This record gives sequence, structure tokens and C-alpha cells, in this order.
Amino acid sequence: MNLNPLGQQTEYISVYSPHLLFPISRAESRKLLGIGTTLPFFGEDIWTAYELSWLDPKGKPVVAVAEFFIPCDSEFMIESKSFKLYLNSLNQTRYQSVAEVEDLLVKDLSAVACAMVRVRLYPLLPAQASHWRAQPAHLLNAVSLNGILLDELPISVDTYHPAPELLSTASEEVSESLVSHLLKTNCPVTGQPDWASICVSYTGCKIDHENLLRYIISFREHQDFHEHCVERIFNDIADHCKPESLTVYARYTRRGGLDINPFRSSNPEAIPALLRLVRQ
Repeated sequence: MNLNPLGQQTEYISVYSPHLLFPISRAESRKLLGIGTTLPFFGEDIWTAYELSWLDPKGKPVVAVAEFFIPCDSEFMIESKSFKLYLNSLNQTRYQSVAEVEDLLVKDLSAVACAMVRVRLYPLLPAQASHWRAQPAHLLNAVSLNGILLDELPISVDTYHPAPELLSTASEEVSESLVSHLLKTNCPVTGQPDWASICVSYTGCKIDHENLLRYIISFREHQDFHEHCVERIFNDIADHCKPESLTVYARYTRRGGLDINPFRSSNPEAIPALLRLVRQ
């Protein structure tokens, strides 16, 4: 298996090379959160690839958008730069059909994640959709996360590293969804900023909105992978606010043509909304 390419100078290979995929164990980060083999949540990581291309049997390029669904109980997640390098390796490789490419992606990604990864490929033009397995409707227009927007609250902030002690609740019981576009975390290897919108949906004692916003902003200097940050947020809210039910969904902006959108929920039947935000 290759070394982690993140932060390293790399050669861009344009012929099919599945060995480029680099797995990252989920277990190490979860140990820091006190999470063992029994997970306190359900969910998946939804990746969108906006720069996918290959050649048809006659050598003519095909372009597409792809969504990948990696279950959160997979042993490994896939390092994002290695994912991009792998997708680039399809650029000069010929395939008989869209279905062949989709099946190949499922096989390779599932092997690296050690779990079944779902893949959907979308054409860029709606008129082409009848020839593809999936329809691209939800990617055509930018939408907003549904919920109460916290970002205009007149708060003062002085904490920029995760501070779960900021979280607090009142005795009032509510069911609500709270949204912020102010989540920023940083790559643990390169230090590059990662920007995201986040939706916290819960039922239980009312979470103080101002303190939740302060808590979200407290990740501003935190370095970790997208998936680990969302799991930390889920765990902190679950531990400090003790909601009856909880879902945390973050939509990160793309880097290198890929965005990563972790979804974690206490409800095993919860389904993440497939959408594209204005920054995506």
C-alpha cells in the first residue's frame, strides 16, 4: 500500500491505478473520543466528485459528476488526495459503458474501505439522464439547509479550539434543526482551511443557540479530518446536552474537485438529504 500522499509532491497518473487509494483507520481518532467498536451513531460520508472523466471505446472523453456513499461503520475512510489521484487515473483509460465505470468504482472503493460503498454517476446534461442509472436533479441547483440560522446572533467569541463546555440546555423540550455556515476546520497534515455548513437536528431539552454557535466557531483552529470533526461534534452534543435524538450533517466545500459531507445520526433509519449548497 502506498504512503499517504497528503502534503507530498505527487505525480498525476492518467491510466487506471487503483493502488493510489490510501486508507485511513477510523479507530485511532475514535479512541480519542472514547468510542469503541460499538458506535453511538449511524450514518455515512457522502463525497461528490465534480471532475470525473474517462474515455469511451472510441477514445472520446466522457465527463460526469459522481456521488460516493461510504458507511460510517467501515473500517477505513479514504484519504481525499489519494481519492482524487485515483479518479484522475481514469482520465486516459477506455471503458465500454457508464455501468462498467460505476461497477469498477464500487469494487475498488469497497475494497479499500472494507465495506460496501455505493456509487452514483450523473451526466452533466439532463437530456442525457435516460442513458444513466441515476438522475442528477438534486445537483443542478444550489439550495439551503433547512433550519433556524444561527449566524446572525449577536455573540462575542474568544475560543477557537473545540470547547464542549460551552454547550448548555434549558428545561424546555423542543424538536428543531439549527444551521450555521461558520464551521471551519483545518487539514491535520497541511493546515489548509476546510469550510463547511452544518445542521444540528435534535429532540430534547432546548440547546442554547448562542452557545451552540460559539461551540461551532470553536473548531476554527482545530486540525482533523472532516469525518472526525463531525463525530466529535455529535459526541460532544450527545454528552453535554443529552438529546433524545440527534443528527449532525456537515456539507464541506470542495477541494481538488471533491467535497466531503459526513452525516451522523442516533436514528438508524435517518436518511441524509442529497443536495448542493451555494458554496459547493
